[in-house]
Amino acid sequence: MRFRWLLIMLLLAAGAAAKGRDVSLAQNQVLLTERHEGWGKARCQACHVLSLIHKNAPHIRGIVRDKGFDTCTGCHGDNGTGARRPCLVCHNDRDLPLSPLQTGTHTHDFDRFEDRPLTDQDCLVCHQAADMDGVWERNVDLTRIPDATGLADPYRHESEFCLRCHNRDHQQPGFALRGLDYRDPLIAIEDDWRHIDTHGYPKGSGQRTYAGLRSPYQYPEVLACTECHAMHGTDNPKLIIDDSRKGAFLLPFRDAGIPVRVFSDIGDYSQLCVLCHQMETPVEDALIDTGNGLYGVHQVGTNCTLCHTHGRAAQVGL
Repeated sequence: MRFRWLLIMLLLAAGAAAKGRDVSLAQNQVLLTERHEGWGKARCQACHVLSLIHKNAPHIRGIVRDKGFDTCTGCHGDNGTGARRPCLVCHNDRDLPLSPLQTGTHTHDFDRFEDRPLTDQDCLVCHQAADMDGVWERNVDLTRIPDATGLADPYRHESEFCLRCHNRDHQQPGFALRGLDYRDPLIAIEDDWRHIDTHGYPKGSGQRTYAGLRSPYQYPEVLACTECHAMHGTDNPKLIIDDSRKGAFLLPFRDAGIPVRVFSDIGDYSQLCVLCHQMETPVEDALIDTGNGLYGVHQVGTNCTLCHTHGRAAQVGL
C-alpha cells in the first residue's frame, strides 16, 4: 500500500513538472503536430505555465510573457483546434517596430487594386512555419511553395521564393497575377532576372558591367529581389524601398536608416542606386550628394530610365 501511494506521488510530481517544462527550442519546425501531448486542446494554459516557458528562447520570452497565451497559435499553429493564428499581436509598430519595419502605405497584400495594412493571414502566406529564432533562413522562415515541376524543393536563392508566384506559366492557385501584359515584369521576371545586368546572373562570362560598387558588393553578384523591393511597407507603389533599413542588406550602414527617395515625376532613382553603386572614377556630376548623404552616381536629379532600363538583358541596361 505504501509503495503504491509513493508511486502515485511520483507520477503526480512528474506530471506537474511536465506542465511547466520548457519545450520550445526556437529552432527549425515549431508548428505543433498530432505528436503533441495536448493535441486538439484549445487552452494552452491547461498544461503550460506562462512564467516557465521559453527559457531557451530569451529573445521572445519577455514578449510572450507580456502578451500571454494569445501568442501561442501564432508560432505553434492551431494545435488541431482551427483557432486563428495571430502574427500582428507581436509584430507591430509598437512592440516589434523593426521586425519587420512596416512603415509606408503600400504593402505586398495580394491585392493590386487596393492599399491596406497587412493582416495576420497575409503574413501566413509567406511565413507559414517560421521558427522565430531571430536568424533568417530562407528554407525555414519562408513557406515552401511548389516550383514549375510541382515540387516544393528547397530554395537555392531568396529570389526563387518570389519567382514561384511571379512567372508566366506556373502561378500559384489562389494567387494568380491576372490581367497583365505578357511583357509585364510582374510575370516576365522569372525569364528575365538572370539577365538583369549584375542584378541577376550577369550576361556573358562575368565581365564587369558597372564601374564601381560599394563594399561588400562584388562582381558578379546575384541580388535578391528584396534588396530593392520592400514587402512589408513602403511609400512607393512599386514596393521599392523608401528606407535603407528595408533593403540593401549587405551594406554596413543600412541600420542608420538613410532615407531613399525613389518616386518622382521625372523618374529620379538616384537615392536608390547610390546605396550600392559608387563610380570608381567619378565622371560629370558623380561627386554630387544625391540628397541622402551619399554620392557616386551621375545625372543626379534626372530620369535614370531614359538610359538605364531595369530588366533589359544587355550591358548596364543601356
